[in-house]
Amino acid sequence: MTTKLNDLHDNPGARKDRVRVGRGIGSGLGKTAGRGQKGQTSRSGVAIKGFEGGQMPLHMRLPKRGFNNIFRKDYAVVNLGTLQAAIDSGKLTVGQKVDRAVLLETRILTHGRDGVRLLGKGVLTAALHIDVAGASAAAQAAVEAAGGTVTLPPPAPAPLSRDEQKAARAVARAAKAAKAAN
Repeated sequence: MTTKLNDLHDNPGARKDRVRVGRGIGSGLGKTAGRGQKGQTSRSGVAIKGFEGGQMPLHMRLPKRGFNNIFRKDYAVVNLGTLQAAIDSGKLTVGQKVDRAVLLETRILTHGRDGVRLLGKGVLTAALHIDVAGASAAAQAAVEAAGGTVTLPPPAPAPLSRDEQKAARAVARAAKAAKAAN
């Protein structure tokens, strides 16, 4: 049996009429409309989320776990197999310089505020010149074996040790005192 477009309808009971409260005592939800009498929750505009009548709320009773670092880096991850699939589909060409802007433009990536990390999952057979924020050793080896290059940013300088910090402050103080003496 074929169904016609003008015979389409929901299954019986799929759509239920909303309860119309405050429509007389015969409805079972008349007068106070199921809100009880007086008090905060009988009035409109009340949202007591998580309030349990003075009892310690569940979100405060449960133990807290973990830590969310708000300063963490947001890297987008791209695998070698993804790049090879993009070459096969024509989004990228062999020998092309690939960086974050190209990956966003070709919709291979959609995010990655702090750059792109290249990982070695999959196989890359075409030579690409890739400019990324980070890459695994396996990914770098695979790209170079295929005839391409991986360009990484220079490493950040190591932070000063406490002794070096003290020495730098002493030099700054001495320069300030010498300037004041002149």
